[in-house]
Amino acid sequence: SQNGPNGSNNNNNNNNRGGTEVLYQDGGNGQGVNGGGVGGAGLLNVSDIFSTTASIDFDVKLRSILNCHDRDYEPYIGQRGDFWVLKNYVRAEHGELRCHEAITYTTHADYTFLDNLIPLLERWNAPVSLAMHAPGTDFQPTVNAIKYLRDCLAESHLVRQFVTFHIYFSSKHIPKNVPKYEKVLEPPYNCSLPAPYFNVSSSQLYKTAKKLLYPVNVGRNIARDAAMTHFILASDIELYPNPGLVHKFLEMIARNEPVLQRKNPRVFPLSIFEVDSTSPVPRDKTELQELLRNGKAISFHKRVCSSCHGVPKSKEWIAANETDDLGVFHIGKRVGYFVHWEPIYIGTHADPHYDERLSWEGKSDKMTQGYALCVLDYDFHILDNGFLVHKPGIKVLKKDPKRAMLAAKTNQLIKKIIYPELQVMYGSRKGCAV
Repeated sequence: SQNGPNGSNNNNNNNNRGGTEVLYQDGGNGQGVNGGGVGGAGLLNVSDIFSTTASIDFDVKLRSILNCHDRDYEPYIGQRGDFWVLKNYVRAEHGELRCHEAITYTTHADYTFLDNLIPLLERWNAPVSLAMHAPGTDFQPTVNAIKYLRDCLAESHLVRQFVTFHIYFSSKHIPKNVPKYEKVLEPPYNCSLPAPYFNVSSSQLYKTAKKLLYPVNVGRNIARDAAMTHFILASDIELYPNPGLVHKFLEMIARNEPVLQRKNPRVFPLSIFEVDSTSPVPRDKTELQELLRNGKAISFHKRVCSSCHGVPKSKEWIAANETDDLGVFHIGKRVGYFVHWEPIYIGTHADPHYDERLSWEGKSDKMTQGYALCVLDYDFHILDNGFLVHKPGIKVLKKDPKRAMLAAKTNQLIKKIIYPELQVMYGSRKGCAV
């Protein structure tokens, strides 16, 4: 795959170096070395050998810079607070990963959101760790949806290759029957039936009937903790990254330029945009700029909460032309105008977790983590050519009195209980706020 570090194809400029050809030592056929330019009987372009050694060097370099530890990939039944967790319940075919060789997109959903998985995978093309909330009778349609995605679509190979599904539910809402992980995919789903998530709204969920809140941060933390790679992009399933990001990011890390050698802890936020429902999701920054110029794209939540997602130097970011590589555009801090910024970023397992007492309905679910990052003096390395685009359709602020009431309760919880705790655990710093 173009995105695995070994897909590194550095032979753009030096193809065939004046026609020099090298014979394989064993005279065997050179197929499979970088998929590259094989001539007659086992002849191979020098440039392919260079790019293969380059990708080995890249691998070694990355591993030594990251100094990371490989993690296990075993299915496991565990508890997390009030929740039962089926970790690595349905595993991707990539098998065990080495910690430096990719980035894992970690996310959470209930089964009604699974229509986002294919568009996400087509662009990400790398491992995804997905925590599914499936209490009570939501469990079976969730399992059916996983089977459907793995078997019934033209793009199912991407799901099988890259997606690991975890399932979690409250101990008060255990499904009647939970198959063992090795049996969960039997019997196969009947692909002539519609997708289990097709035409289903959240009003039909067990969760909704039982008035359960969506435990967004439990899902975020489960998905994150299960990721085998050092780098993780903890995101929401409706946010699609620009293609090629994984490989370009790892190349940037391997270059290890001075900006990346600062002493502070760091994360790499991505700028986020919305596009209108008639527009295709832009594949690169140039296409994005075109949509922004035509008013077909806007900055994320511009009409809902612009200060929550306003990114430092965003006007300059939008104006800057796209370049081939990925780099750090600006190092920001979560202070001043950006004191309530809720960035979505590529980070690591070392970053603070999300507070599991907060729910999606109560909002502010990433604010407490943002506060911790600020107090710990994190650098926010904003990437120049990396971005996320929300599933098409521009959000407008809808009045939702029930959600407003929950949000008010959440704000009290944060102010009276969580914030004082964070001050004890992380300390405080001038200019940081929840």
